[in-house]
Amino acid sequence: MKRFALILSFIGILFSTASAQTELTNYRPGITAEGAIYYLPKTNIRISVLVEKCTYKPGDFSKYAMRFLRLNNVSMEPSTTYRIVSISQIPVAVADTTKGFAVKFNPKTVAANVTLSEDGRLLGINADVQKQTEPQLFSPAPKTQLLNPYSFMSEEILAAGSTAKMAELTAREIYDLRENRNLIIKGQADFMPSDGSQMRLMLSQLEAQDKALTSLFAGITERDTTETILMVNPEGSIQHQVLFRLSRILGLVDADDLSGEPFYIDVENLNTVPLPDEDEKAKKKKQPENGIYVNVAGRMRSTISQSNKPISSLEMPAPQFGNVELLSAELFNKHYTTHLWLNQLTGSVERLEAEQPK
Repeated sequence: MKRFALILSFIGILFSTASAQTELTNYRPGITAEGAIYYLPKTNIRISVLVEKCTYKPGDFSKYAMRFLRLNNVSMEPSTTYRIVSISQIPVAVADTTKGFAVKFNPKTVAANVTLSEDGRLLGINADVQKQTEPQLFSPAPKTQLLNPYSFMSEEILAAGSTAKMAELTAREIYDLRENRNLIIKGQADFMPSDGSQMRLMLSQLEAQDKALTSLFAGITERDTTETILMVNPEGSIQHQVLFRLSRILGLVDADDLSGEPFYIDVENLNTVPLPDEDEKAKKKKQPENGIYVNVAGRMRSTISQSNKPISSLEMPAPQFGNVELLSAELFNKHYTTHLWLNQLTGSVERLEAEQPK
């Protein structure tokens, strides 16, 4: 955040008129030689898509899986597939460059501290504003270290003269491990563990050996989940627009890539704020008033769907579907100190306090 100690006369100059939109490219938010420029926010939609990549690698004994372990549907070919784990969305505030305002300095007025965000959004005046925390990024779980199944093979297995014989002897070893595990659980093993902790350790070791050797028949499946962030800037309503596509073979692909199945987004203006009167709007353009401009935010509903089936829906504030109002400069005269906090997401008044100077 940026804080500026300013002497303000609060002559608000609205730059969001149609004739002045291109002019804004010459301005940057913050302090200037003549005053300060700030923006009001609008809402973007931050969409998090978690995609799981599933990689299958057949084991060395996969073709013997049915014969020795009665494992059905074991594939002999490696494969990679993708699927959606979850889709979530949250509103985030960004500077609306069509709502830029200037404040001119005047040494005859009371000094004020104006707080701006890094992108120039007005956050508060004479107020201690706390910076909002950024959305937390997805953190994948650490991968499990795969054990080498050959390290659990006996000398007899490793000395076998053919792959078929190795598979047969390995299957017998797996059955022995499972039998020993059952005997320990039933309390019938020749060498029973002395306590519960030792018992859990022995069962864990038997389970690890069983899993490693069985992977030679069933193959190895690894899963890796990644997060993709999509930002949507709704300037108006959006009707069934392709947001992205998912290919089972290629993963997340562009919206225009027909190899993937489409996922759609709809954004609906809930019309919670009446539109300003056009005559009044034109009058304000010609005769801008003194003061600080703030948002009166509307609301919108964002829905993400697949094959007309909603997956994620969220209603959220949307300043771009609302109005702009003026806080009179009289609130900030030299007879008392006014503290103003704006909602960092909407740019509307969150708190307003006034106190007599000491």
